[in-house]
Amino acid sequence: MGGAGLTLAACGNGIGSAGASRLDARVDATRNYLLTKYPGTQDLETKSVGVLWMPLMTEASFGFGGAFGQGALRINNVTVDYYAAAAASFGLQIGAQQYAHALFFMTPEALADFRRSDGWQLGADARYALPDRGGAIAASTLTSTAPVIALVFGQAGLIAGASLAGTKYTRIIP
Repeated sequence: MGGAGLTLAACGNGIGSAGASRLDARVDATRNYLLTKYPGTQDLETKSVGVLWMPLMTEASFGFGGAFGQGALRINNVTVDYYAAAAASFGLQIGAQQYAHALFFMTPEALADFRRSDGWQLGADARYALPDRGGAIAASTLTSTAPVIALVFGQAGLIAGASLAGTKYTRIIP
């Protein structure tokens, strides 16, 4: 009985599935989009010690709201871990949207704290940036002392804005 339980548990863990390669392909497309549309982010990526790419976050709300997505943490543009992001909210809100975001870890300590934690929440020590319509965003426009810089981009839907506050990131096996 115990052996059957272990076998069934192993079947659903994602090892050997195509989930990782599919997620890596989405991350590549998202990274290419951001670096092409907003060339200044190339400098930001170069200065960072790691980037968490979340290619597709889906958010819906009707009073209560929630968002979910999956992505990959890359160091030197090599995937080292996969993460899921989940968020919940409450308030005067209605609608749905999808967006992408990237977290640029600017210090080794910030990256180490993120990787060491069991479920990490984006905190007040992060700097948020939204690319403008002119495509002008660069590392020089951001605070170089911020340990984490969060970029939200590619929004499509009916909710005004996208917030990463209260988003919890958890390591996964896709």
